[in-house]
Amino acid sequence: MLTLYSYPQLFGVADNNGYGLKVYAFLKLAGVTFVHEHVFDASTAPRGQLPYVVDDGETIGDSETIIAHAIAKYHLTIDAALSPAQRRTHHFVTRMLDDLYWVMSYSRWKDERYYPAFRDGFIAQHPQIDAAGFEKAKAYNAQRYHYQGIGRYAPEQAYARGLADLQVLAEIVPANGFVDGERPTSCDAGIYGFIANIYYFPIPTPLKAFVDAQNNLVAHCERVHAMVSA
Repeated sequence: MLTLYSYPQLFGVADNNGYGLKVYAFLKLAGVTFVHEHVFDASTAPRGQLPYVVDDGETIGDSETIIAHAIAKYHLTIDAALSPAQRRTHHFVTRMLDDLYWVMSYSRWKDERYYPAFRDGFIAQHPQIDAAGFEKAKAYNAQRYHYQGIGRYAPEQAYARGLADLQVLAEIVPANGFVDGERPTSCDAGIYGFIANIYYFPIPTPLKAFVDAQNNLVAHCERVHAMVSA
């Protein structure tokens, strides 16, 4: 039995981190049976990062490595029909979502206009985490942002990066169906992991304002959400 360890749910999504939600959605869409365990402290996770899985005693970290492991071990066909061009697009989208992650995280932890709403919403749903613990996490994330670089951007500059990523997604995601046709693939799981963590969060960041205005992104998010929440 495979067990997925990822961050807690929030505002109706199964994981408040885009990477964990990507893996969760992938496993659901691919029909893999798994147990989902929520973790608040990632310090003991592989490389200190979530998500990770434990599968028959083997521990695997990194969302893309987890997906590759599941495809190989369980002979999953979710991406089997992809063309070389589609696989290249998947790769580009995956790397772009890596960039979007930092802007999303910045909007929650770094931008003082939105941090209080994120903090209060999280504590309301997970009261075992107190304000002091949240402030400690905020300070830790400030260090991460500084060394990664996004923390040295002014807010409008940071959001410009994220909005550029979202614009590309808005041009890739179809009004109906999924990125590669009538059935979802791992690319849809990845996009959902990040868009759901913007769309379903009642925090009016520039990222959310953009997503809310894109009917195709909203419809895609709701389609995948319905499939993985059943």
